[in-house]
Amino acid sequence: MRILLVEDEKNLSQAIEYILKKNKYIVDAVFNGEDGLDYALSNIYDLIILDIMMPKLDGIQVLKSIRQEKISTPVLFLTAKSTLEDKVIGLDTGADDYLTKPFEIDELLARIRAMLRRKGELLEDNITFKDIKLNNSNYTLYCDKNSVQLPLKEFNIMKIFINNPQNVITKEYLIEKVWGFDSDTDYNNVEVYISFLRKKLLTIGSKVEIKTARGVGYYMEG
Repeated sequence: MRILLVEDEKNLSQAIEYILKKNKYIVDAVFNGEDGLDYALSNIYDLIILDIMMPKLDGIQVLKSIRQEKISTPVLFLTAKSTLEDKVIGLDTGADDYLTKPFEIDELLARIRAMLRRKGELLEDNITFKDIKLNNSNYTLYCDKNSVQLPLKEFNIMKIFINNPQNVITKEYLIEKVWGFDSDTDYNNVEVYISFLRKKLLTIGSKVEIKTARGVGYYMEG
């Protein structure tokens, strides 16, 4: 899961980013509303954590712009404002949930899990395609009694393929979702990771293959 964190208090942002990454989320962190909007408009995120009081653009302005562009990514507001009126404004603007500072990390993680469940993510511990099964909790890829644990990037790439069976996935899309839309990762790096996954599918004895759609990207079939 890729999360965009927009928070101008750098110490708090770094602490949240550390906890989220420790819990296996991919995180892009920015420190003002203008950058937050630019990142959010890429529409590659599964969830956005958005502070309200920020330089350049405040969280309300950012969220209004996101929703005007028909981007439905779940948004969790983080703010020091705690009055009922502030909460109503935030929710009416299009936020999905609201957490007041200071907050407990366990509560933040619980809110994130709940929002992702509502979005339709993380409903199952395992996702499957043909003879393979991918476990969302331990990042393990199974075929019958054989298994191999995947590093984070390989796990996220494999999850994209399983969630989009037989659809062609472009290299650009993989870079945006796995490395981030402003990443300097090139196509060669994607090809290396695809090679890793192909070898692991062979290792566990799967009939599933990641095939190349020449000049476009890849698709999975079995």
